[in-house]
Amino acid sequence: MCDQDHFEEDLKKYSRRDLGTLAAAGLGAAMMLPRVANAAEVNEQDVSITTPDGTCDAYFVAPQSGAHAAVLIWPDIFGLRPAFREMGKRLAESGYSVLVVNPFYRQQAAPTAKDGANTSISDVRSLARALTPETHMTDAKAFVGWLDRQPQVDTNKKVGTTGYCMGGPIVFRTAAAVADRIGAAATFHGGGLVKDGDDSPHLLIPQMKADFLIAIAENDDARDAEAKTVLKKSFADAGLDAEIEVYPAGHGWCPPDTRVHNPEQAEKAWARMLALFEKALA
Repeated sequence: MCDQDHFEEDLKKYSRRDLGTLAAAGLGAAMMLPRVANAAEVNEQDVSITTPDGTCDAYFVAPQSGAHAAVLIWPDIFGLRPAFREMGKRLAESGYSVLVVNPFYRQQAAPTAKDGANTSISDVRSLARALTPETHMTDAKAFVGWLDRQPQVDTNKKVGTTGYCMGGPIVFRTAAAVADRIGAAATFHGGGLVKDGDDSPHLLIPQMKADFLIAIAENDDARDAEAKTVLKKSFADAGLDAEIEVYPAGHGWCPPDTRVHNPEQAEKAWARMLALFEKALA
């Protein structure tokens, strides 16, 4: 459903002209995200997590008091950066203990994209290609295990996970690798959820136990309209609830720092995610 080779082409249709103006004025991602009603006070920290392949740098943010359902966030190809920290913090303010990871820790500590979401895809493509289905699953187990050891996490509640762009397939593999812990999963403009070959993420659906939200970009759907049909059938056959919808927005519309960010559709996707978590992580 997503081909990064089309990224520059898609910018011609979906690019937001006002982002350059915002950047010139010094307005960051935090200024572009709506405030959370009745937001919880949160504590945030940079953390290091031991995995079978080394040490991952990550961002952990949680309400100042109590234990809460945990959420693991997989960023897009531009990696852990201020926009994803703000997204994680916003989710924590809604009452979740949130971990945002640097998926490229084997190669480089964050930040891994020198110009954030304005970095050329060619500069970061090698980072994404260095990851494999196996690294996705070993990392998922390590990160969920780390979350379950934190006092801010209520282990009586299921864990949620979200992924953007290349994070979409990782969400699927997380939901399969730690099926007994993952109760809710959401992908936003996720790429390659259905593909040829034995390693297609959708083939793992029978191993999962989570409810899903799959928010598809309209240009990704235009290139692979059959993928959503395959996903709907696969989830139905597995007896899992899945909300699958094509949004009238371009690939990458959710993070507030991308050149194709669509605030209205991003808020709709965020609201649907919160509804999923409220139901499945209670």
